Amino acid sequence: MEQYFNIRYEFDKAEVHRSIAQHVKEGKPGYICVADGVVLNVAQRDKAYMKVMQESMFAICDSSWVPMYVKWIYGRQRAQYCGAMIFEDIVKQRKYRMAFLGTNTKTLEALRNNIAEQWNGDVKDMLFYELPYCHVDEFDYPAIAKMLEEDGAEIIWVALGAPKQEVFMNRLNQHLKSGVQIAVGAVFNFFSGFDEKRAPHWITKHHMEFLYRIWQSPKKQLKRCGWILVMLPKMFFEELRRKGKGE
Repeated sequence: MEQYFNIRYEFDKAEVHRSIAQHVKEGKPGYICVADGVVLNVAQRDKAYMKVMQESMFAICDSSWVPMYVKWIYGRQRAQYCGAMIFEDIVKQRKYRMAFLGTNTKTLEALRNNIAEQWNGDVKDMLFYELPYCHVDEFDYPAIAKMLEEDGAEIIWVALGAPKQEVFMNRLNQHLKSGVQIAVGAVFNFFSGFDEKRAPHWITKHHMEFLYRIWQSPKKQLKRCGWILVMLPKMFFEELRRKGKGE
């Protein structure tokens, strides 16, 4: 595990999966944050949200830009491991009982059907649950935890969008007896065939997925990208200072 911009990242995919398997084997609850530019930016501005991040097992790097920042500042070669990648990897393993929380019934049913047809037929009898549209304070966390416990879910996918989904996982984790939660944002939409689609490979390869997202949802994404641009100089300065101090 390595810390950059105050976020504890795990870049080693083998270690990510080893840690998940160990938590499941020991029956311990925990959650993994999938840190994209939005998550990174909000964490710098909101101490309570940073605490949520720090209480996670670790974060995986959903941003293609963070590895570039790490290379520019430290000369270290690191790779992105985004939410869509870890979702596909784990679902295809057919190793865990899973639950899928978030979005809406139509998207969840399409997601179940697509996964069953293409990757993993076992999901037909797994839990796909539409979370109510409400403030993060208003979820009935004890009831959700009880439902998951009765289901026996080992991996719990949460798709509420950042920064809401990370706070949700942190609060739900306090009521869980077991189960590893992983926040995956728009991934349910990507693999359901509805709504949002992930950017083509040539776009992600050239670190331009943010432009594709802006094209899909201009009002929402322009605001997010604006905040990231505002915070970047401060983030870089503080990381350079930490490097200078050998922290």
